[in-house]
Amino acid sequence: MILLASSHEKVIAHWQKGLFGFSPIFVVNNLNSLKERIVRTRPQVLLLDYDLVHLDGNHEVTRLVKLNADTKIMIFIPTLPDEVEWELYKAGAKACCRYDLKSEQLKHAVKMIQGGELWIRRTLTHFMLEELVVVTEDKNRIEKAVNDLLANLTKREYEIAMLIGKGESNKCIARQLDITERTVKAHLTEIFRKLDVSDRLKLALIMKDTMTLSSHSINY
Repeated sequence: MILLASSHEKVIAHWQKGLFGFSPIFVVNNLNSLKERIVRTRPQVLLLDYDLVHLDGNHEVTRLVKLNADTKIMIFIPTLPDEVEWELYKAGAKACCRYDLKSEQLKHAVKMIQGGELWIRRTLTHFMLEELVVVTEDKNRIEKAVNDLLANLTKREYEIAMLIGKGESNKCIARQLDITERTVKAHLTEIFRKLDVSDRLKLALIMKDTMTLSSHSINY
């Protein structure tokens, strides 16, 4: 299903012409109707007129994404500064297109984002590269901080922490490591102190993330 959202009849008519052969297609002409339709029908693709959200553009796009994360949003925009357009992508848009996008290009763009791709101008690719660098740096910094903390654990504490990450109970941990539940609890108290966490749920979340990292193996 494709949903068209614009208060301008000419814009809707242009989209409908370009999407001839696609089905089903529904139309809304205001933001409230748009939100209600997204929740109720969960469209695969949304063609959104920037004029409906321009006063709060990227924040409104974020809100629409939260209504249904599976709806792929194509925003039709006037000429905007590259920085503003990039913010729309960061908010969750899968495409930012000019209003005069030709019918064949419109069909191609819809098919691309239906297939999980982005429709993005080449002049914006440097923003993607910069974002990738920042994300990678942040990820590496977080990984290092976590591993520095884990390095403070003894081998036994690390074993118990990993088992907590796998969702094991104290009883199961005691049986696997051939120790008493009382000893497990004592180790957990020390683990919580060293990692500065307050409960086993937070510990489990930390350990679950580290299980996917090649750097989680620590030599003692």
